[in-house]
Parts: sequence; structure tokens; C-alpha cells
Amino acid sequence: MDNQSYYYDYQLTIDKILDSGCTTFPNQEIVYRDLRRYTFSSFSESVKRLKTGLRRLGVRRGDRIGVIDWDTDVFLHLYYAIPSLGSTLHTVNIRYPPDLIIKTILQAEDKYLIVRDEFMPLVEKAKNLIPPGMKIITYNDNKEKVKSDVQSINFWDLIESNEPSEPEELNERTEATLFFTSGTTGEPKGVSFTHRDLVLHALSVSLVGSRPPINISSSDVYLILVPMFHVHAWGYPYVFMISGIKYVLPGKYDYGNILRLMDKEKVTFSAMVPTILYLLITHPDSQSFSHVFKRWRVVIGGSALPEGLARKAKELGITVVGGYGLSETAPVLTVGFYNSLIMNSTEDQKFMEQITAGTTIPLVELKVIDPATNSVVKGKKIGEIVVRSPWLTKEYYKDKGKTELLWRGGWLHTGDMGFIDDYGYLHVVDREKDAIKSGGEFIPTLLLEDVISLHPNVSQVAVVGINDEKWGERPIAFIVPNGKVSEDEIRQFLQVKVNEGRIQKWWIPDKFIFVSSLPLTSTNKIDKKMLRDMAKK
Repeated sequence: MDNQSYYYDYQLTIDKILDSGCTTFPNQEIVYRDLRRYTFSSFSESVKRLKTGLRRLGVRRGDRIGVIDWDTDVFLHLYYAIPSLGSTLHTVNIRYPPDLIIKTILQAEDKYLIVRDEFMPLVEKAKNLIPPGMKIITYNDNKEKVKSDVQSINFWDLIESNEPSEPEELNERTEATLFFTSGTTGEPKGVSFTHRDLVLHALSVSLVGSRPPINISSSDVYLILVPMFHVHAWGYPYVFMISGIKYVLPGKYDYGNILRLMDKEKVTFSAMVPTILYLLITHPDSQSFSHVFKRWRVVIGGSALPEGLARKAKELGITVVGGYGLSETAPVLTVGFYNSLIMNSTEDQKFMEQITAGTTIPLVELKVIDPATNSVVKGKKIGEIVVRSPWLTKEYYKDKGKTELLWRGGWLHTGDMGFIDDYGYLHVVDREKDAIKSGGEFIPTLLLEDVISLHPNVSQVAVVGINDEKWGERPIAFIVPNGKVSEDEIRQFLQVKVNEGRIQKWWIPDKFIFVSSLPLTSTNKIDKKMLRDMAKK
């Protein structure tokens, strides 16, 4: 009897995403600014030529390749080509200080570095730190060789002088990506993800995109405003290919140009942090693009979506939805789509739920616990958010101690504080390290910011705690005003919210500081560490 099995053990690898997209949607478009266009089919062939070029250059399985670039078609090629070789894509955070950029490249042990021309001065200054044998690949948009005193290989030659590669058999547990966290709560930590992690994450994000009020279909057009160096641009460089959706790449962020690109390419969907949404809807040219806003759906993550900003966006016709995740989770865990509990609710109730952190996407387990006892917290009581899903990072790179803290008890500890409401939606109220403990009780800064943001003359707000001899800590609010507003007006406004039951009276900040802008982290989140330093002066 013949016991031979011909079963094929199908592996969930990134090359399968590319093959599926170009097979089912061969004529769908990828657009890089006004410079280059591809069909899914021609993009796939270009990626396979690049794979051949990288392999001939010497790239081997297990090699790590750092990329220093904006949101470009080159970066998109590398999202597919590098993991499909069995190598690791290291997305370098270009908004780090130069010393930290080099530190992460060295820590990752990159063997190759792919650099856009305008970032070459950084590499030139650090050439004495670059390990012997590291190969530098450079490019510019006009495809000419980049002039530099550091020897380099022209990226475009790797595509244009090679034939498409043949498929390679890969194990889905192979490391596909590595990057370092934004460092908002300390030194950046390395996190990595496998092919299987990223494929399952992309499939789950794709599923919720079709649910109301997002309602994405293959006739939509994506322009994602999450930097490609940051947490896989929330997975959308893979989601669009799975879903067959036109994909527009903005390059370096220029908000006036982004508005024009949205108009020209008929963009209908974006994802971003709240700061980017604010900068777009308050841009001097924004009034000329009111017709664009009326068809636009936006998912907001990275930090909490203030209700005031959400309502301003709604007035412009924008459908805005909240979401939640972090670097360690690839990142998406929850999105503010409608579940069955609110589907038949009033429009205002739906709106209030869709701008929370959202409800879990498929294959995510999430609970809120008491940090002291690890027992589950219910009834809207605030606790720490812990999660499980099949795409979470397994460890912090070369840091056993922090890994054990991250995964204590078999759940990934987010370090975020929140609660789950009666409809099953998550409300993130603070980072554990940002929460203000005043008189033995917590003041949730995100909830307080949310209420302050509702004042018509407040554009942006951030609340931090400072030491207080009597109470331990007290809140201070930094406000970017929209027109004339005084501290007394803000206090009176907040007293009304106290009377309405929105906040507690003792939450009202002791001091209000009016500023022209708020400092941002490398991922465009408000930098509360810097604000705390400013508050001490």
C-alpha cells in the first residue's frame, strides 16, 4: 500500500498576499504622487525583479535590511520583496534623532541599508560607525545614481537589469519585520513579527473594513497617512492588496499636496493619528476641498480621538472612526465599527461609540484587569488593558527582562488604562505612566482632554500631571487656542461639564497654559514627556 502523502502544507507568507492581489485584481492601481503608476500586475513583476537583484547582490535568508525612506513606491516594493526572500525588513524610524537612528541600525545588526538620497548625509556623517561589509543601496526619484563619498549601489539597477524571480518556499514562522517602538515611555524597544503574524493581521483588518460605518469596497481609494516606518503603516500596505483597493502613496508629507492628491485620485479612505487629521482640516487650503471631505472615511489611532475634533470633522462631512493598538500588537486590536448591540441605536449613540477605541476585530481577546490582583474588572471600572491574538510580538529584541513583564500571566500587558462600556466598546483613558494620581484617586487625562476639546475655541489640548505637596499630583492643561479664549472661560466651561456629570470637579486643572503648538513624538503623537518638562519651568 502506498502511504505517500501529496498534501501541501500551505504557509501563510507575504508573497501569497502579492500573488493573490495581482491574480484577482491585475488592473487595479498603485500611485506614487504624480511620479509613477503601477497596476497590481506590473507592481508584482517589479517586486519579483527586485528579489532577483537583491539575491544576486548577496542577500540571504535571515539577513536584516534597514530602510530609510518616506512613504514611497520604493518602500512598498521592499514591504514585499525583502520578507519574500526570507530576510527581515527593518523599518527605520526617520524621525528619531540621528544618533538614535544609527543606534537602532547597529542594534538590529542590519547587513544592508537602503537609503533615499536626501537621507544620505546622515549615513555619510556616521560612516565610521557603519560595520565593515554593510552594503548601502541608494535611490532618488529620477533614477539617477546618488552622488556620495560613501560607496553605494543604485536601487533601480536591481529592478531594471534583472528578470522576475521564481517563487521560494518559506516557513510562515520566519521573521518578516523588525522595528523599534516610538519610545514614548522610555528607550525604544525592538519588536519583530513573522509572516504568519502579518498575514493574519491583514486578513482581520480587511474583514472589518467592510462593516459600517466604514463600508469599504474594491471601488474605494486608500491614502494612508501612517508613516511606513511605523508599525507596518497599520497593516494597510498588505490590506489593500488583499482587498483589491487602489492605493495612493504621498511620499514626504506635505499637507497641501496631500489635499490635492486626495482630490485628483478620488481618495475615499485614510488612517492617521489625530494630529494629522487636525492639520488637514485646518490647513489654509482645506476650504477648497470640502467636496473631498464629504466622501472621506478616516480611522484614527495612535492616541485617543478627542470628541471635539471628531465633531469638527463630522461637520465637514467626514466619517471618522476610532481604533486602538500598539507597536507590540502589529498594531490593530480594536476599531469603531458597528456591532449588533448598537446597529439599531440612535445616530448620536452610534457616533459616540464609533469614536471610542472601538470593539475587537476578529481573533483578538481583550480584557481589563486590576493591575494589583490580575482579576477581571467589570462594570465600567478602569483597569489595565491586556490582550491575546495570533499576531502579537513574542518578545522585546534582546531584552528578556522587559519581555517577561510584557507577557506576565500569558497576556500581553499594554500599559494602557481603560474600561469596556455596556455596548462592548473600549475606552482608553490613559497610559499607566501618564495617569495622574491626585489625593489617592486617578484623574484620567484622556477623558479630561476629551471634554476640554469640546470648547469651540480650543483646537488642541494635552493634560499632564505635576508634583503637588498636598495632593501628590495635580493636572495642568496645555491648550492651542482657536481664536480668543481665557483661562476663566475654560474654567466656566468645565464647571458646566461638571454639572452635566461629564467630569468630576476636582479634575479641573490647576493651571492652563496657552501655546501656539504642541510638541510631537517621532510618530506625530503629542509628546507628554516634553510637556511635563515644560510644566516644571
